[in-house]
Amino acid sequence: MDRFRYCVALLVVMVGPTILVYWLAIHRWIRLWRRLGAAATLGAVWSLMLVSAAGLFRARGWLLSVDFGTHRFLAIAGLICLGIAGWLGWELRRNFGFRVLLGLPELAPSRYPARLIAEGVHARVRHPRYVQLFVALAGWSLLANYAASYAVCALWIPGVWVMARLEERELRERFGPAYEEYCRRVPAFVPRRPDRS
Repeated sequence: MDRFRYCVALLVVMVGPTILVYWLAIHRWIRLWRRLGAAATLGAVWSLMLVSAAGLFRARGWLLSVDFGTHRFLAIAGLICLGIAGWLGWELRRNFGFRVLLGLPELAPSRYPARLIAEGVHARVRHPRYVQLFVALAGWSLLANYAASYAVCALWIPGVWVMARLEERELRERFGPAYEEYCRRVPAFVPRRPDRS
């Protein structure tokens, strides 16, 4: 079990920050990437992700030096989070294709046109993909129970907030008043309680 937890923690530490790098780089410099084209962008950003992951792998001894051990309650909570993330992922794949999940509509909107999705889980929260990734990350972190995996989760909170703001700026440009209305109706991350009136 300790070996499994170590491998999970290593994956969380290597993959969690690199996903942040990917989406922050895409959304922060979207105009540059659009000029370069989708293939050049993905090559550049994936290279940056690989370098980041390799650096984190090299620092694994230091990063994974604090292990809190196996805890059954945390493992169960982690599995529940992974179940929720799996359900959210399945729901998202019903509305999104692989191209959307890669960010191709952002990189090349004329080649990969996308519509504003406001049904399914998107009718409850504006950023279900980020919620899904965070819940999965939290689930794996609870299973691993290493300090570094929890630090990655903590890093994701401001990271996702920044990513969402950058993405929403783009979506306002693309969809205009329809997106503004959508933002008024639907919260960013935490669904509202249904109105029972």
